[in-house]
Amino acid sequence: MGYQIPRGTQDILPGTVEKWQFVEEKAREICSRYNYKEIRTPIFEHTELFLRSVGDTTDIVQKEMYTFTDRGDRSLTLRPEGTASTVRAYVENKLFGLAQQPTKLYYIGPMFRYERPQAGRYRQFVQFGIEAMGSDDPSIDAEVMALAIDVYKELGLKSLRLVLNTLGDKESRKAHREALVAHFEPRIGEFCHDCQNRLQTNPLRILDCKKDRDHELMKTAPSIHDYLNEESREYFETVKSTLTAMGIEYVIDPKLVRGLDYYNHTAFEIISDAEGFGAITTLSGGGRYNGLAEEVGGPATPGIGFAMSLERLLLALDAEGVKLPIEDSLDCYLITMGDQAKEKAPSLLYRFRKAGLKADKDYLDKKMKAQFKAADRTNAKFVAVLGDDELANGVISVKDMESGEQTEVALDQVTEYILKQI
Repeated sequence: MGYQIPRGTQDILPGTVEKWQFVEEKAREICSRYNYKEIRTPIFEHTELFLRSVGDTTDIVQKEMYTFTDRGDRSLTLRPEGTASTVRAYVENKLFGLAQQPTKLYYIGPMFRYERPQAGRYRQFVQFGIEAMGSDDPSIDAEVMALAIDVYKELGLKSLRLVLNTLGDKESRKAHREALVAHFEPRIGEFCHDCQNRLQTNPLRILDCKKDRDHELMKTAPSIHDYLNEESREYFETVKSTLTAMGIEYVIDPKLVRGLDYYNHTAFEIISDAEGFGAITTLSGGGRYNGLAEEVGGPATPGIGFAMSLERLLLALDAEGVKLPIEDSLDCYLITMGDQAKEKAPSLLYRFRKAGLKADKDYLDKKMKAQFKAADRTNAKFVAVLGDDELANGVISVKDMESGEQTEVALDQVTEYILKQI
């Protein structure tokens, strides 16, 4: 019986996985520059964590989570996003007590949501995200956005747009919430079932509805900007002026809301404007989540972060025709002729590798011509040819595959010779 991969998942094979490795390494490098440290959390958590943090009225909790009961009759969920787990780890391990604050963390790993699979969107997907906890300085909001932009730009993307909004503090959101209910309630029957349910539980999310986005009430909906108190307004103005001082362009979208309950103040998305990228243009999103640490049992702690899909990042690179500088070649391919040379090959190959050379040889007992073809397929920079006669004389022939030049080298000096040439 044959088996197929589950719907909404993918095998990332050699030839493609190198792109993933390159992108991940670039993200790690930039995080190091910004002084963010890696955190690795479990792939599954207690379900209650996501109910309390993500919000039980969100699509993720109501429709998309992979939840199961373990043998101890505990409800567990494969993590649908990374912020809740990171904040839980921050609280549980008392990272708020560290001398160096804010606590600046990043993660790279698989997440799970039951969604309709489409281009760049899978049921198991990989997110890179950062979280900065312990500071309510608006400049760290700008730092978080700058880090995300740097990842995209240093990988070669150009058709980018930073979309920015504020959701205000609790007081501002309460006033805005009441205005939204009053605006939509008289005609809520014209909206989809989800929006009707959201009217009393989370009316802000009506603005994020894809089904009813063209409804006339959407265009005239009250803007959060009309309900910001002075503190929220000043905070947003400082975020904007900091981005401007950093030379980072942005556009304001008063209707931008994030799909999770824990966001407040700054909210943002990074969009790809590349031609042919597809209908879903969002590359990443994030924002501030003051109050989330308290929801999971910790002290009052301001925080901000973002998450980006690596699948969508790779799609954007393809859409813009960006070729990543991935080197897919060996330093040396070892070819042998004769039984004694073949017997010597494993120890010689081991010497190459111990010295730091990327090296390989034939394991299928191929003829010499076929071994050279195999070396070509590995894009080997050098081919070292060892026969029984050369072995008896303590020499080996080394061919530079780019120039075609062939040199006879003492067998006990061949490793140093190849290293010097490279």
